[in-house]
Amino acid sequence: MIGLYRRCCCLELRKKGKKSKKGENDEDKGYWDLLFDLQTLQTATNNFSDENRLGSGGFGPVFKGRLPDGQEIAVKKLSLNSRQGLREFTNEVRLLLKVQHKNLVTLLGCCGEGGETALVYEYLPNRSLDHFLFDSSKSASLDWAKRFEIIKGIAKGLLYLHEESPVRIIHRDIKASNVLLDDKLNPKISDFGMARLFPGDDTHVNTIRISGTHGYMAPEYAMHGYLSVKSDVFSFGILVLEIVSGRKNHDRQLDVESGDLLIRTWSLFEEGKILELVDRSLTTYDQDEAAICIQMGLLCCQASVSERPDMYSVHLMLLSDSFKLPKPGKPGLQGRRGRWSSTASLTPSGRNISGATKFSTGSSFIEDTSRNSISVSFTEEGR
Repeated sequence: MIGLYRRCCCLELRKKGKKSKKGENDEDKGYWDLLFDLQTLQTATNNFSDENRLGSGGFGPVFKGRLPDGQEIAVKKLSLNSRQGLREFTNEVRLLLKVQHKNLVTLLGCCGEGGETALVYEYLPNRSLDHFLFDSSKSASLDWAKRFEIIKGIAKGLLYLHEESPVRIIHRDIKASNVLLDDKLNPKISDFGMARLFPGDDTHVNTIRISGTHGYMAPEYAMHGYLSVKSDVFSFGILVLEIVSGRKNHDRQLDVESGDLLIRTWSLFEEGKILELVDRSLTTYDQDEAAICIQMGLLCCQASVSERPDMYSVHLMLLSDSFKLPKPGKPGLQGRRGRWSSTASLTPSGRNISGATKFSTGSSFIEDTSRNSISVSFTEEGR
């Protein structure tokens, strides 16, 4: 365990009180440079006060802080009540130390001291995309040009993770609340606690550990545990439709057809009325770009995994005026609205004897299965 935590920068290193020694290799020194003292973080965040709290997610609360040199930071603490938190923490550090890109959030370091576990990131003043996109008082800040740039930025970040980073990474939880915005509203993908690293040339895996957010999850992954880069592509497609329309992927106040964004988009596409999806708060927008984004979103959300484009193809669609988009096939709907097909009853502990579990729409979750049981951990959507 000490070796694992050493590579994750903290925890056991602090417990043992070790110091950097002469002769350590460059990799070890790099890890040591990322360690933050708990007292430094307490001072920076006013002892993690509510006034400095930015929000919370599946990992735990996030606080704004300021270091002695004036640098602003965001500190994400491990929730003591989260059974999955430590695994998410070590996973996030391990992955973020391997990747660097302008459309990915920058990890500055971590802390594992005094019973506290925390990740330290660059502070992004505009918080997450959902705070702008789904708030009528702020959505006006996102004109069409900015929305189109955000879509392209997210696509670049995912292309890097899937094909250009030192290791192939599948994020598994692409959604509006996991896209942070800098001072110029440029997007940065965040929250890698659920990400999956694919070593070598592996392209997919069948897993019994399902992680993500209902409404954004690809059906083959939600229902059968088939995980590939196309799982992120599906989530990206849903997010693109949200950015274009300015509405969440599911609205419980509407009927099923109107309330489900993907169903609504597909209906408008079949009727030749896709531009009716565009956010009505946009007084002007580029109709060609909007039509490309909507059709691209549907291509990403096709039920057939093989028919979905990869992120390189998506990148070309967004950059090339001459790229002709194919007609999308039917979207994948099964399993993505938070209800599994099984009608078996749940025990009070959440276990389902038949091996299927019901979840509420929009919640993030991690599901660990064994041969005889299912254990479910819920997290609140958003940061």
